[in-house]
Amino acid sequence: MNKYRKLLSNTVILGFGTFGSKLLVFCMVRFYTSCLNTEQYGIADVITQTANLLIPLLSVGIAEAVFRFALDRETDKKAVFSTGFFTILAGGAVFGLLTPLLELVPFFRGYSLLVFSYTLFSCLHTLCMQFIRAEGKMKLFAVHGILSTALTILLNLLFLLVFQWGVVGYVLSVVLSDVFCTVSLFLSQKLYRLVSFRSLRSRFPRAMLKFSIPLIPTTVFWWMTNVADRYMVTWMIGSDADGLYAVAYKIPTLLILLSGIFIEAWQFSAISEKGDQEHAVFFGNVFNSFQALMFIAGAVLTALAKIAVQVMAAEEYYPAWQYVPMLSVATIFSSLVTFMGSVYLVEKKSVLSFLTSMTGALLNLVLNLLLIPTFLAVNGAAIATFFSYFVVFIIRALNAQKYISFPMHPVKLTLNTAIVLVQAYWMITESQGWIFVQIGAVLLVFGLNLHAILAGVGRILDRKKRTAEGEPSPEEAGVDIPSPPEI
Repeated sequence: MNKYRKLLSNTVILGFGTFGSKLLVFCMVRFYTSCLNTEQYGIADVITQTANLLIPLLSVGIAEAVFRFALDRETDKKAVFSTGFFTILAGGAVFGLLTPLLELVPFFRGYSLLVFSYTLFSCLHTLCMQFIRAEGKMKLFAVHGILSTALTILLNLLFLLVFQWGVVGYVLSVVLSDVFCTVSLFLSQKLYRLVSFRSLRSRFPRAMLKFSIPLIPTTVFWWMTNVADRYMVTWMIGSDADGLYAVAYKIPTLLILLSGIFIEAWQFSAISEKGDQEHAVFFGNVFNSFQALMFIAGAVLTALAKIAVQVMAAEEYYPAWQYVPMLSVATIFSSLVTFMGSVYLVEKKSVLSFLTSMTGALLNLVLNLLLIPTFLAVNGAAIATFFSYFVVFIIRALNAQKYISFPMHPVKLTLNTAIVLVQAYWMITESQGWIFVQIGAVLLVFGLNLHAILAGVGRILDRKKRTAEGEPSPEEAGVDIPSPPEI
């Protein structure tokens, strides 16, 4: 199977599982907003996001190292998994001793044990999932994603609708789902056979920690870029405003879903194909199609902001639509930043991931302080998020060329960016003719990126056809076929 078909196959498999699970979560937002008022939803959101901040600290970012090192051809799988497992247990022991300190913070009083449980079992679940993904068990990875989400939703229905446990029930459902799925993978995949103290004497623990430790501040900085604005909105405006902002964030989750499905498959292909003579060409072709899909999806989502909020949230959350446009544009660049990060993953340059993410986080913090107190209010946080991702993308795009030089199509990127920003402005301000501007923007972005999408589809279909007929592709035959001009 050629690399384009393999990438497509893995994307489809992961898409089936990931889209199914994320779609279930997306559809549940209306249920959550019916069971929790804006203040409760804001509290639950801050608790889970705080736990997400603690995850890289407890795990030392080891799950990413497990995935990256398990993909190397000459590797000791037992040493790799054991390093990840014992690192998380050690982090859990330290965090367990410090958990009572959370009770000193009024906001977390009564929730400290939940935060600890959420963090520990999320780390263990992620470890197991990353390991089976590295082994190429994409179908199992996808099915388990759906299972985890379905179990979370069932527990949510029980805890919120039947028992009416509010914030506690919302968080506890995720914890119990992670516990069940971790135990299930451990037993069904016999991962317990890979746990060995002796394996810690190999060279892998040191190499893996050298790779993963810079990912701790990296993840923290990304958390700051993604979530710190919610704390600042709560602090400067109030929990009600944060509740609306949190719901608005759920809409661009569709873009994160699209990019996340692909990125999981892409990371596997990007690392597996390392050393191939056409690696840079592969990167360039895939990036061109990927950015095309992201801009089209972002433009459509911005145009449907009002409808999306009406459908997925209770009536009191309707004002959240006005924050969706800028968050959609921000998410486009978040996805492009993640793609550029795959270069660092392939080359094991985790320090560069740290430095660029630090730049984005600090910029985001400063802009939030400057913009939220102004007339922009909550939209100031959305603009700060966009600008932070945009700057990090530019930095990574320039820096990545030193390691894998592939075409970036700067003119097309510039035009796409200008169109979606104008579209977002017209949507937020509801200026005269805003409906026609939305339709026109979607059509413009679609027309601008149609060639890149068709080119990607053509590569897959052409290679499928030639493979079926037993004919070599032009590249395999040594024929140099010029590519059509692209923007």
